[in-house]
Amino acid sequence: MTATFLAIDFETANHSRDSACAVGLALCRGGQVVEARQFLIRPPRREFVFTYIHGLSWQHVCDAPSFGELWPTLRPYLDEAEYLVAHNAPFDRGVLAACARSHGLPEPVAPFECTVRIARRQWGIYPTKLPDVCRWLDIALRHHDAGSDAQACAQIVLAAQRAGWTR
Repeated sequence: MTATFLAIDFETANHSRDSACAVGLALCRGGQVVEARQFLIRPPRREFVFTYIHGLSWQHVCDAPSFGELWPTLRPYLDEAEYLVAHNAPFDRGVLAACARSHGLPEPVAPFECTVRIARRQWGIYPTKLPDVCRWLDIALRHHDAGSDAQACAQIVLAAQRAGWTR
């Protein structure tokens, strides 16, 4: 039986790791995506530098919950997962930890797997940016849309599992 895992993707407003402005989640159980969600997050500061990447600005998130307010919704997903996956996992792990710290919350302890590393080891894909891997595996993607990116990461792991990858 395959483990339950959570694919996660953050978009940030600026260079600060605690500036998450969106998060996408794709919960996988029994070898399939069983739930996918996306949430806007109001970052602690109004500064938006990366609007040109993800299309989000302060106006999109000013009425959204802060990370701390969203935590009771996110935590059950994190608690259920045996491990988390992300494309370039050190980035998303860092955002998750920084957001938790800045809101006085415990940092999640679930281990992360990186779909960049999985794609390189399993299929030898280079370059290994998310659009490249998705093209190679024929996975639909709206890049820098947190929900789409999280679902794509989940599909990469599921494809790798079908190809023999194990954690």
